[in-house]
Amino acid sequence: MAERRAQESGLTEKVLTINRVAKVTKGGKKMSFSALVVVGDGKGKAGFGYGKANEVSEAIRKGLVDARNGLFEVPIVGTTIPHEVMGKYGAAKVLLKPAAPGAGVVAGGPIRALCDAAGIKDILSKSLGSDNALNVIKAAVVGLKSLRNKEENRRIKGEGSK
Repeated sequence: MAERRAQESGLTEKVLTINRVAKVTKGGKKMSFSALVVVGDGKGKAGFGYGKANEVSEAIRKGLVDARNGLFEVPIVGTTIPHEVMGKYGAAKVLLKPAAPGAGVVAGGPIRALCDAAGIKDILSKSLGSDNALNVIKAAVVGLKSLRNKEENRRIKGEGSK
């Protein structure tokens, strides 16, 4: 798939899927396209976008705009995530586990692209349930957004005031 680096913003862009949709009308088939795109800076920020249009290039452009608008922070400890987490979206479930340094990104498809974009170097993941790329990536985003680092845990539990 296509991957490129945007010079002005320092974000890595990766097109995950391009889907062709045919709507049958009385005048014939009307073709349109949808594109699932992931962007990230490799330093703890990532996002995904979904664009639909009558042309592939326009769908990708819309997806990139959506992805840049939806950037979020991912807490990273060393080269991995702080703790194990399960993300759920629709019928898709994604299990994300921290891994030892040097283990690499053990993830498939959309989760791998999202972790690479965020700058996570070592992680174990398992996709459970649905294999729909859009729902899997949304479940992974739910999981990554629910991650907490040690400082946030102390603050939430009230231990930081001691």
